[in-house]
Amino acid sequence: MPALARKVDWREMDLPPESPAAQPSTAAIATDPARAAELFAESATIMARLRAPGGCPWDREQSFDTIRKYTLEETYEVFDAIERRDFPHLAEELGDLLLQVLFYAEMAANEGHFTIADVLDHLNRKLVRRHPHVFGEEASRAAGNEAAVDAAVEGSSAAVLRNWEEIKLAEKKSIGASATGNTPASRLDGVQRAMPALAEAAKLGAKAQKSGFDWPSWRDLLPKLEEETRELEAEASSNDPARKPAVEAELGDLLFTVVNLGRHLGVDAEMALRGCNLRFRERFREMELASTRPLEELAPDALEALWAGAKRKLAGETQR
Repeated sequence: MPALARKVDWREMDLPPESPAAQPSTAAIATDPARAAELFAESATIMARLRAPGGCPWDREQSFDTIRKYTLEETYEVFDAIERRDFPHLAEELGDLLLQVLFYAEMAANEGHFTIADVLDHLNRKLVRRHPHVFGEEASRAAGNEAAVDAAVEGSSAAVLRNWEEIKLAEKKSIGASATGNTPASRLDGVQRAMPALAEAAKLGAKAQKSGFDWPSWRDLLPKLEEETRELEAEASSNDPARKPAVEAELGDLLFTVVNLGRHLGVDAEMALRGCNLRFRERFREMELASTRPLEELAPDALEALWAGAKRKLAGETQR
């Protein structure tokens, strides 16, 4: 992918004078762009050296397919550090996530597709293009904005979001026209396939709802859950390895229904599951602490009793 032909002239940006409200607090840390650029250049150089002949054998063997699973892991580790407000750890995890970007860009450069400079150029143009209220309408148009929006948002985040969506829609139309010459075939095309599956399911349900294709209320999803559970049971009961794709499909149907139940209840399925995972960790740890013997030596009824006790204890601690 070639670099974008027109570079943004930062001198064109209509930067307003800083207002007193925009001044950082005394506790804020000022970013040093020059130092950050120096360190980023060093990181890119290190990544290139690792992938070069005579570099790291493991790094040189990797491909887009082998690396992508680590990208998801690193993203969730960033998410976890944010949840725990572990800022020293978050700085490290953000570095690990940035490593993924450098790795992909270097592999793409090795294959003749693009370089990290193209990645940054796309990012910078997008930021300027979608913020005409900050950088000015002229700079936004120079960065590729084709949408007619009102840059005078007057401090309204809602107005900013409206402009953002209009500019983003214009970008998609432009890309779609150049790629296929046709408009999207489905309104669901706007839901990114690259999203995590739970988030994608919720977005698909919400998009379909706008066409009237949805359950009337959350109560109407309960019989659907029973139906999907019965269908899963029927496929799984065969114990035929050849039926595994059918079992996977039925499990997917059940999960899709659960996600949309959460949507109707105003509950994010990803956050609900993360909360459940945390509760399971805490209860299981309490089981281990309460047992005088290794858990694997206990009978099922003893394990169930420990689980029930852990739930009661932790529930009591929460209420205090």
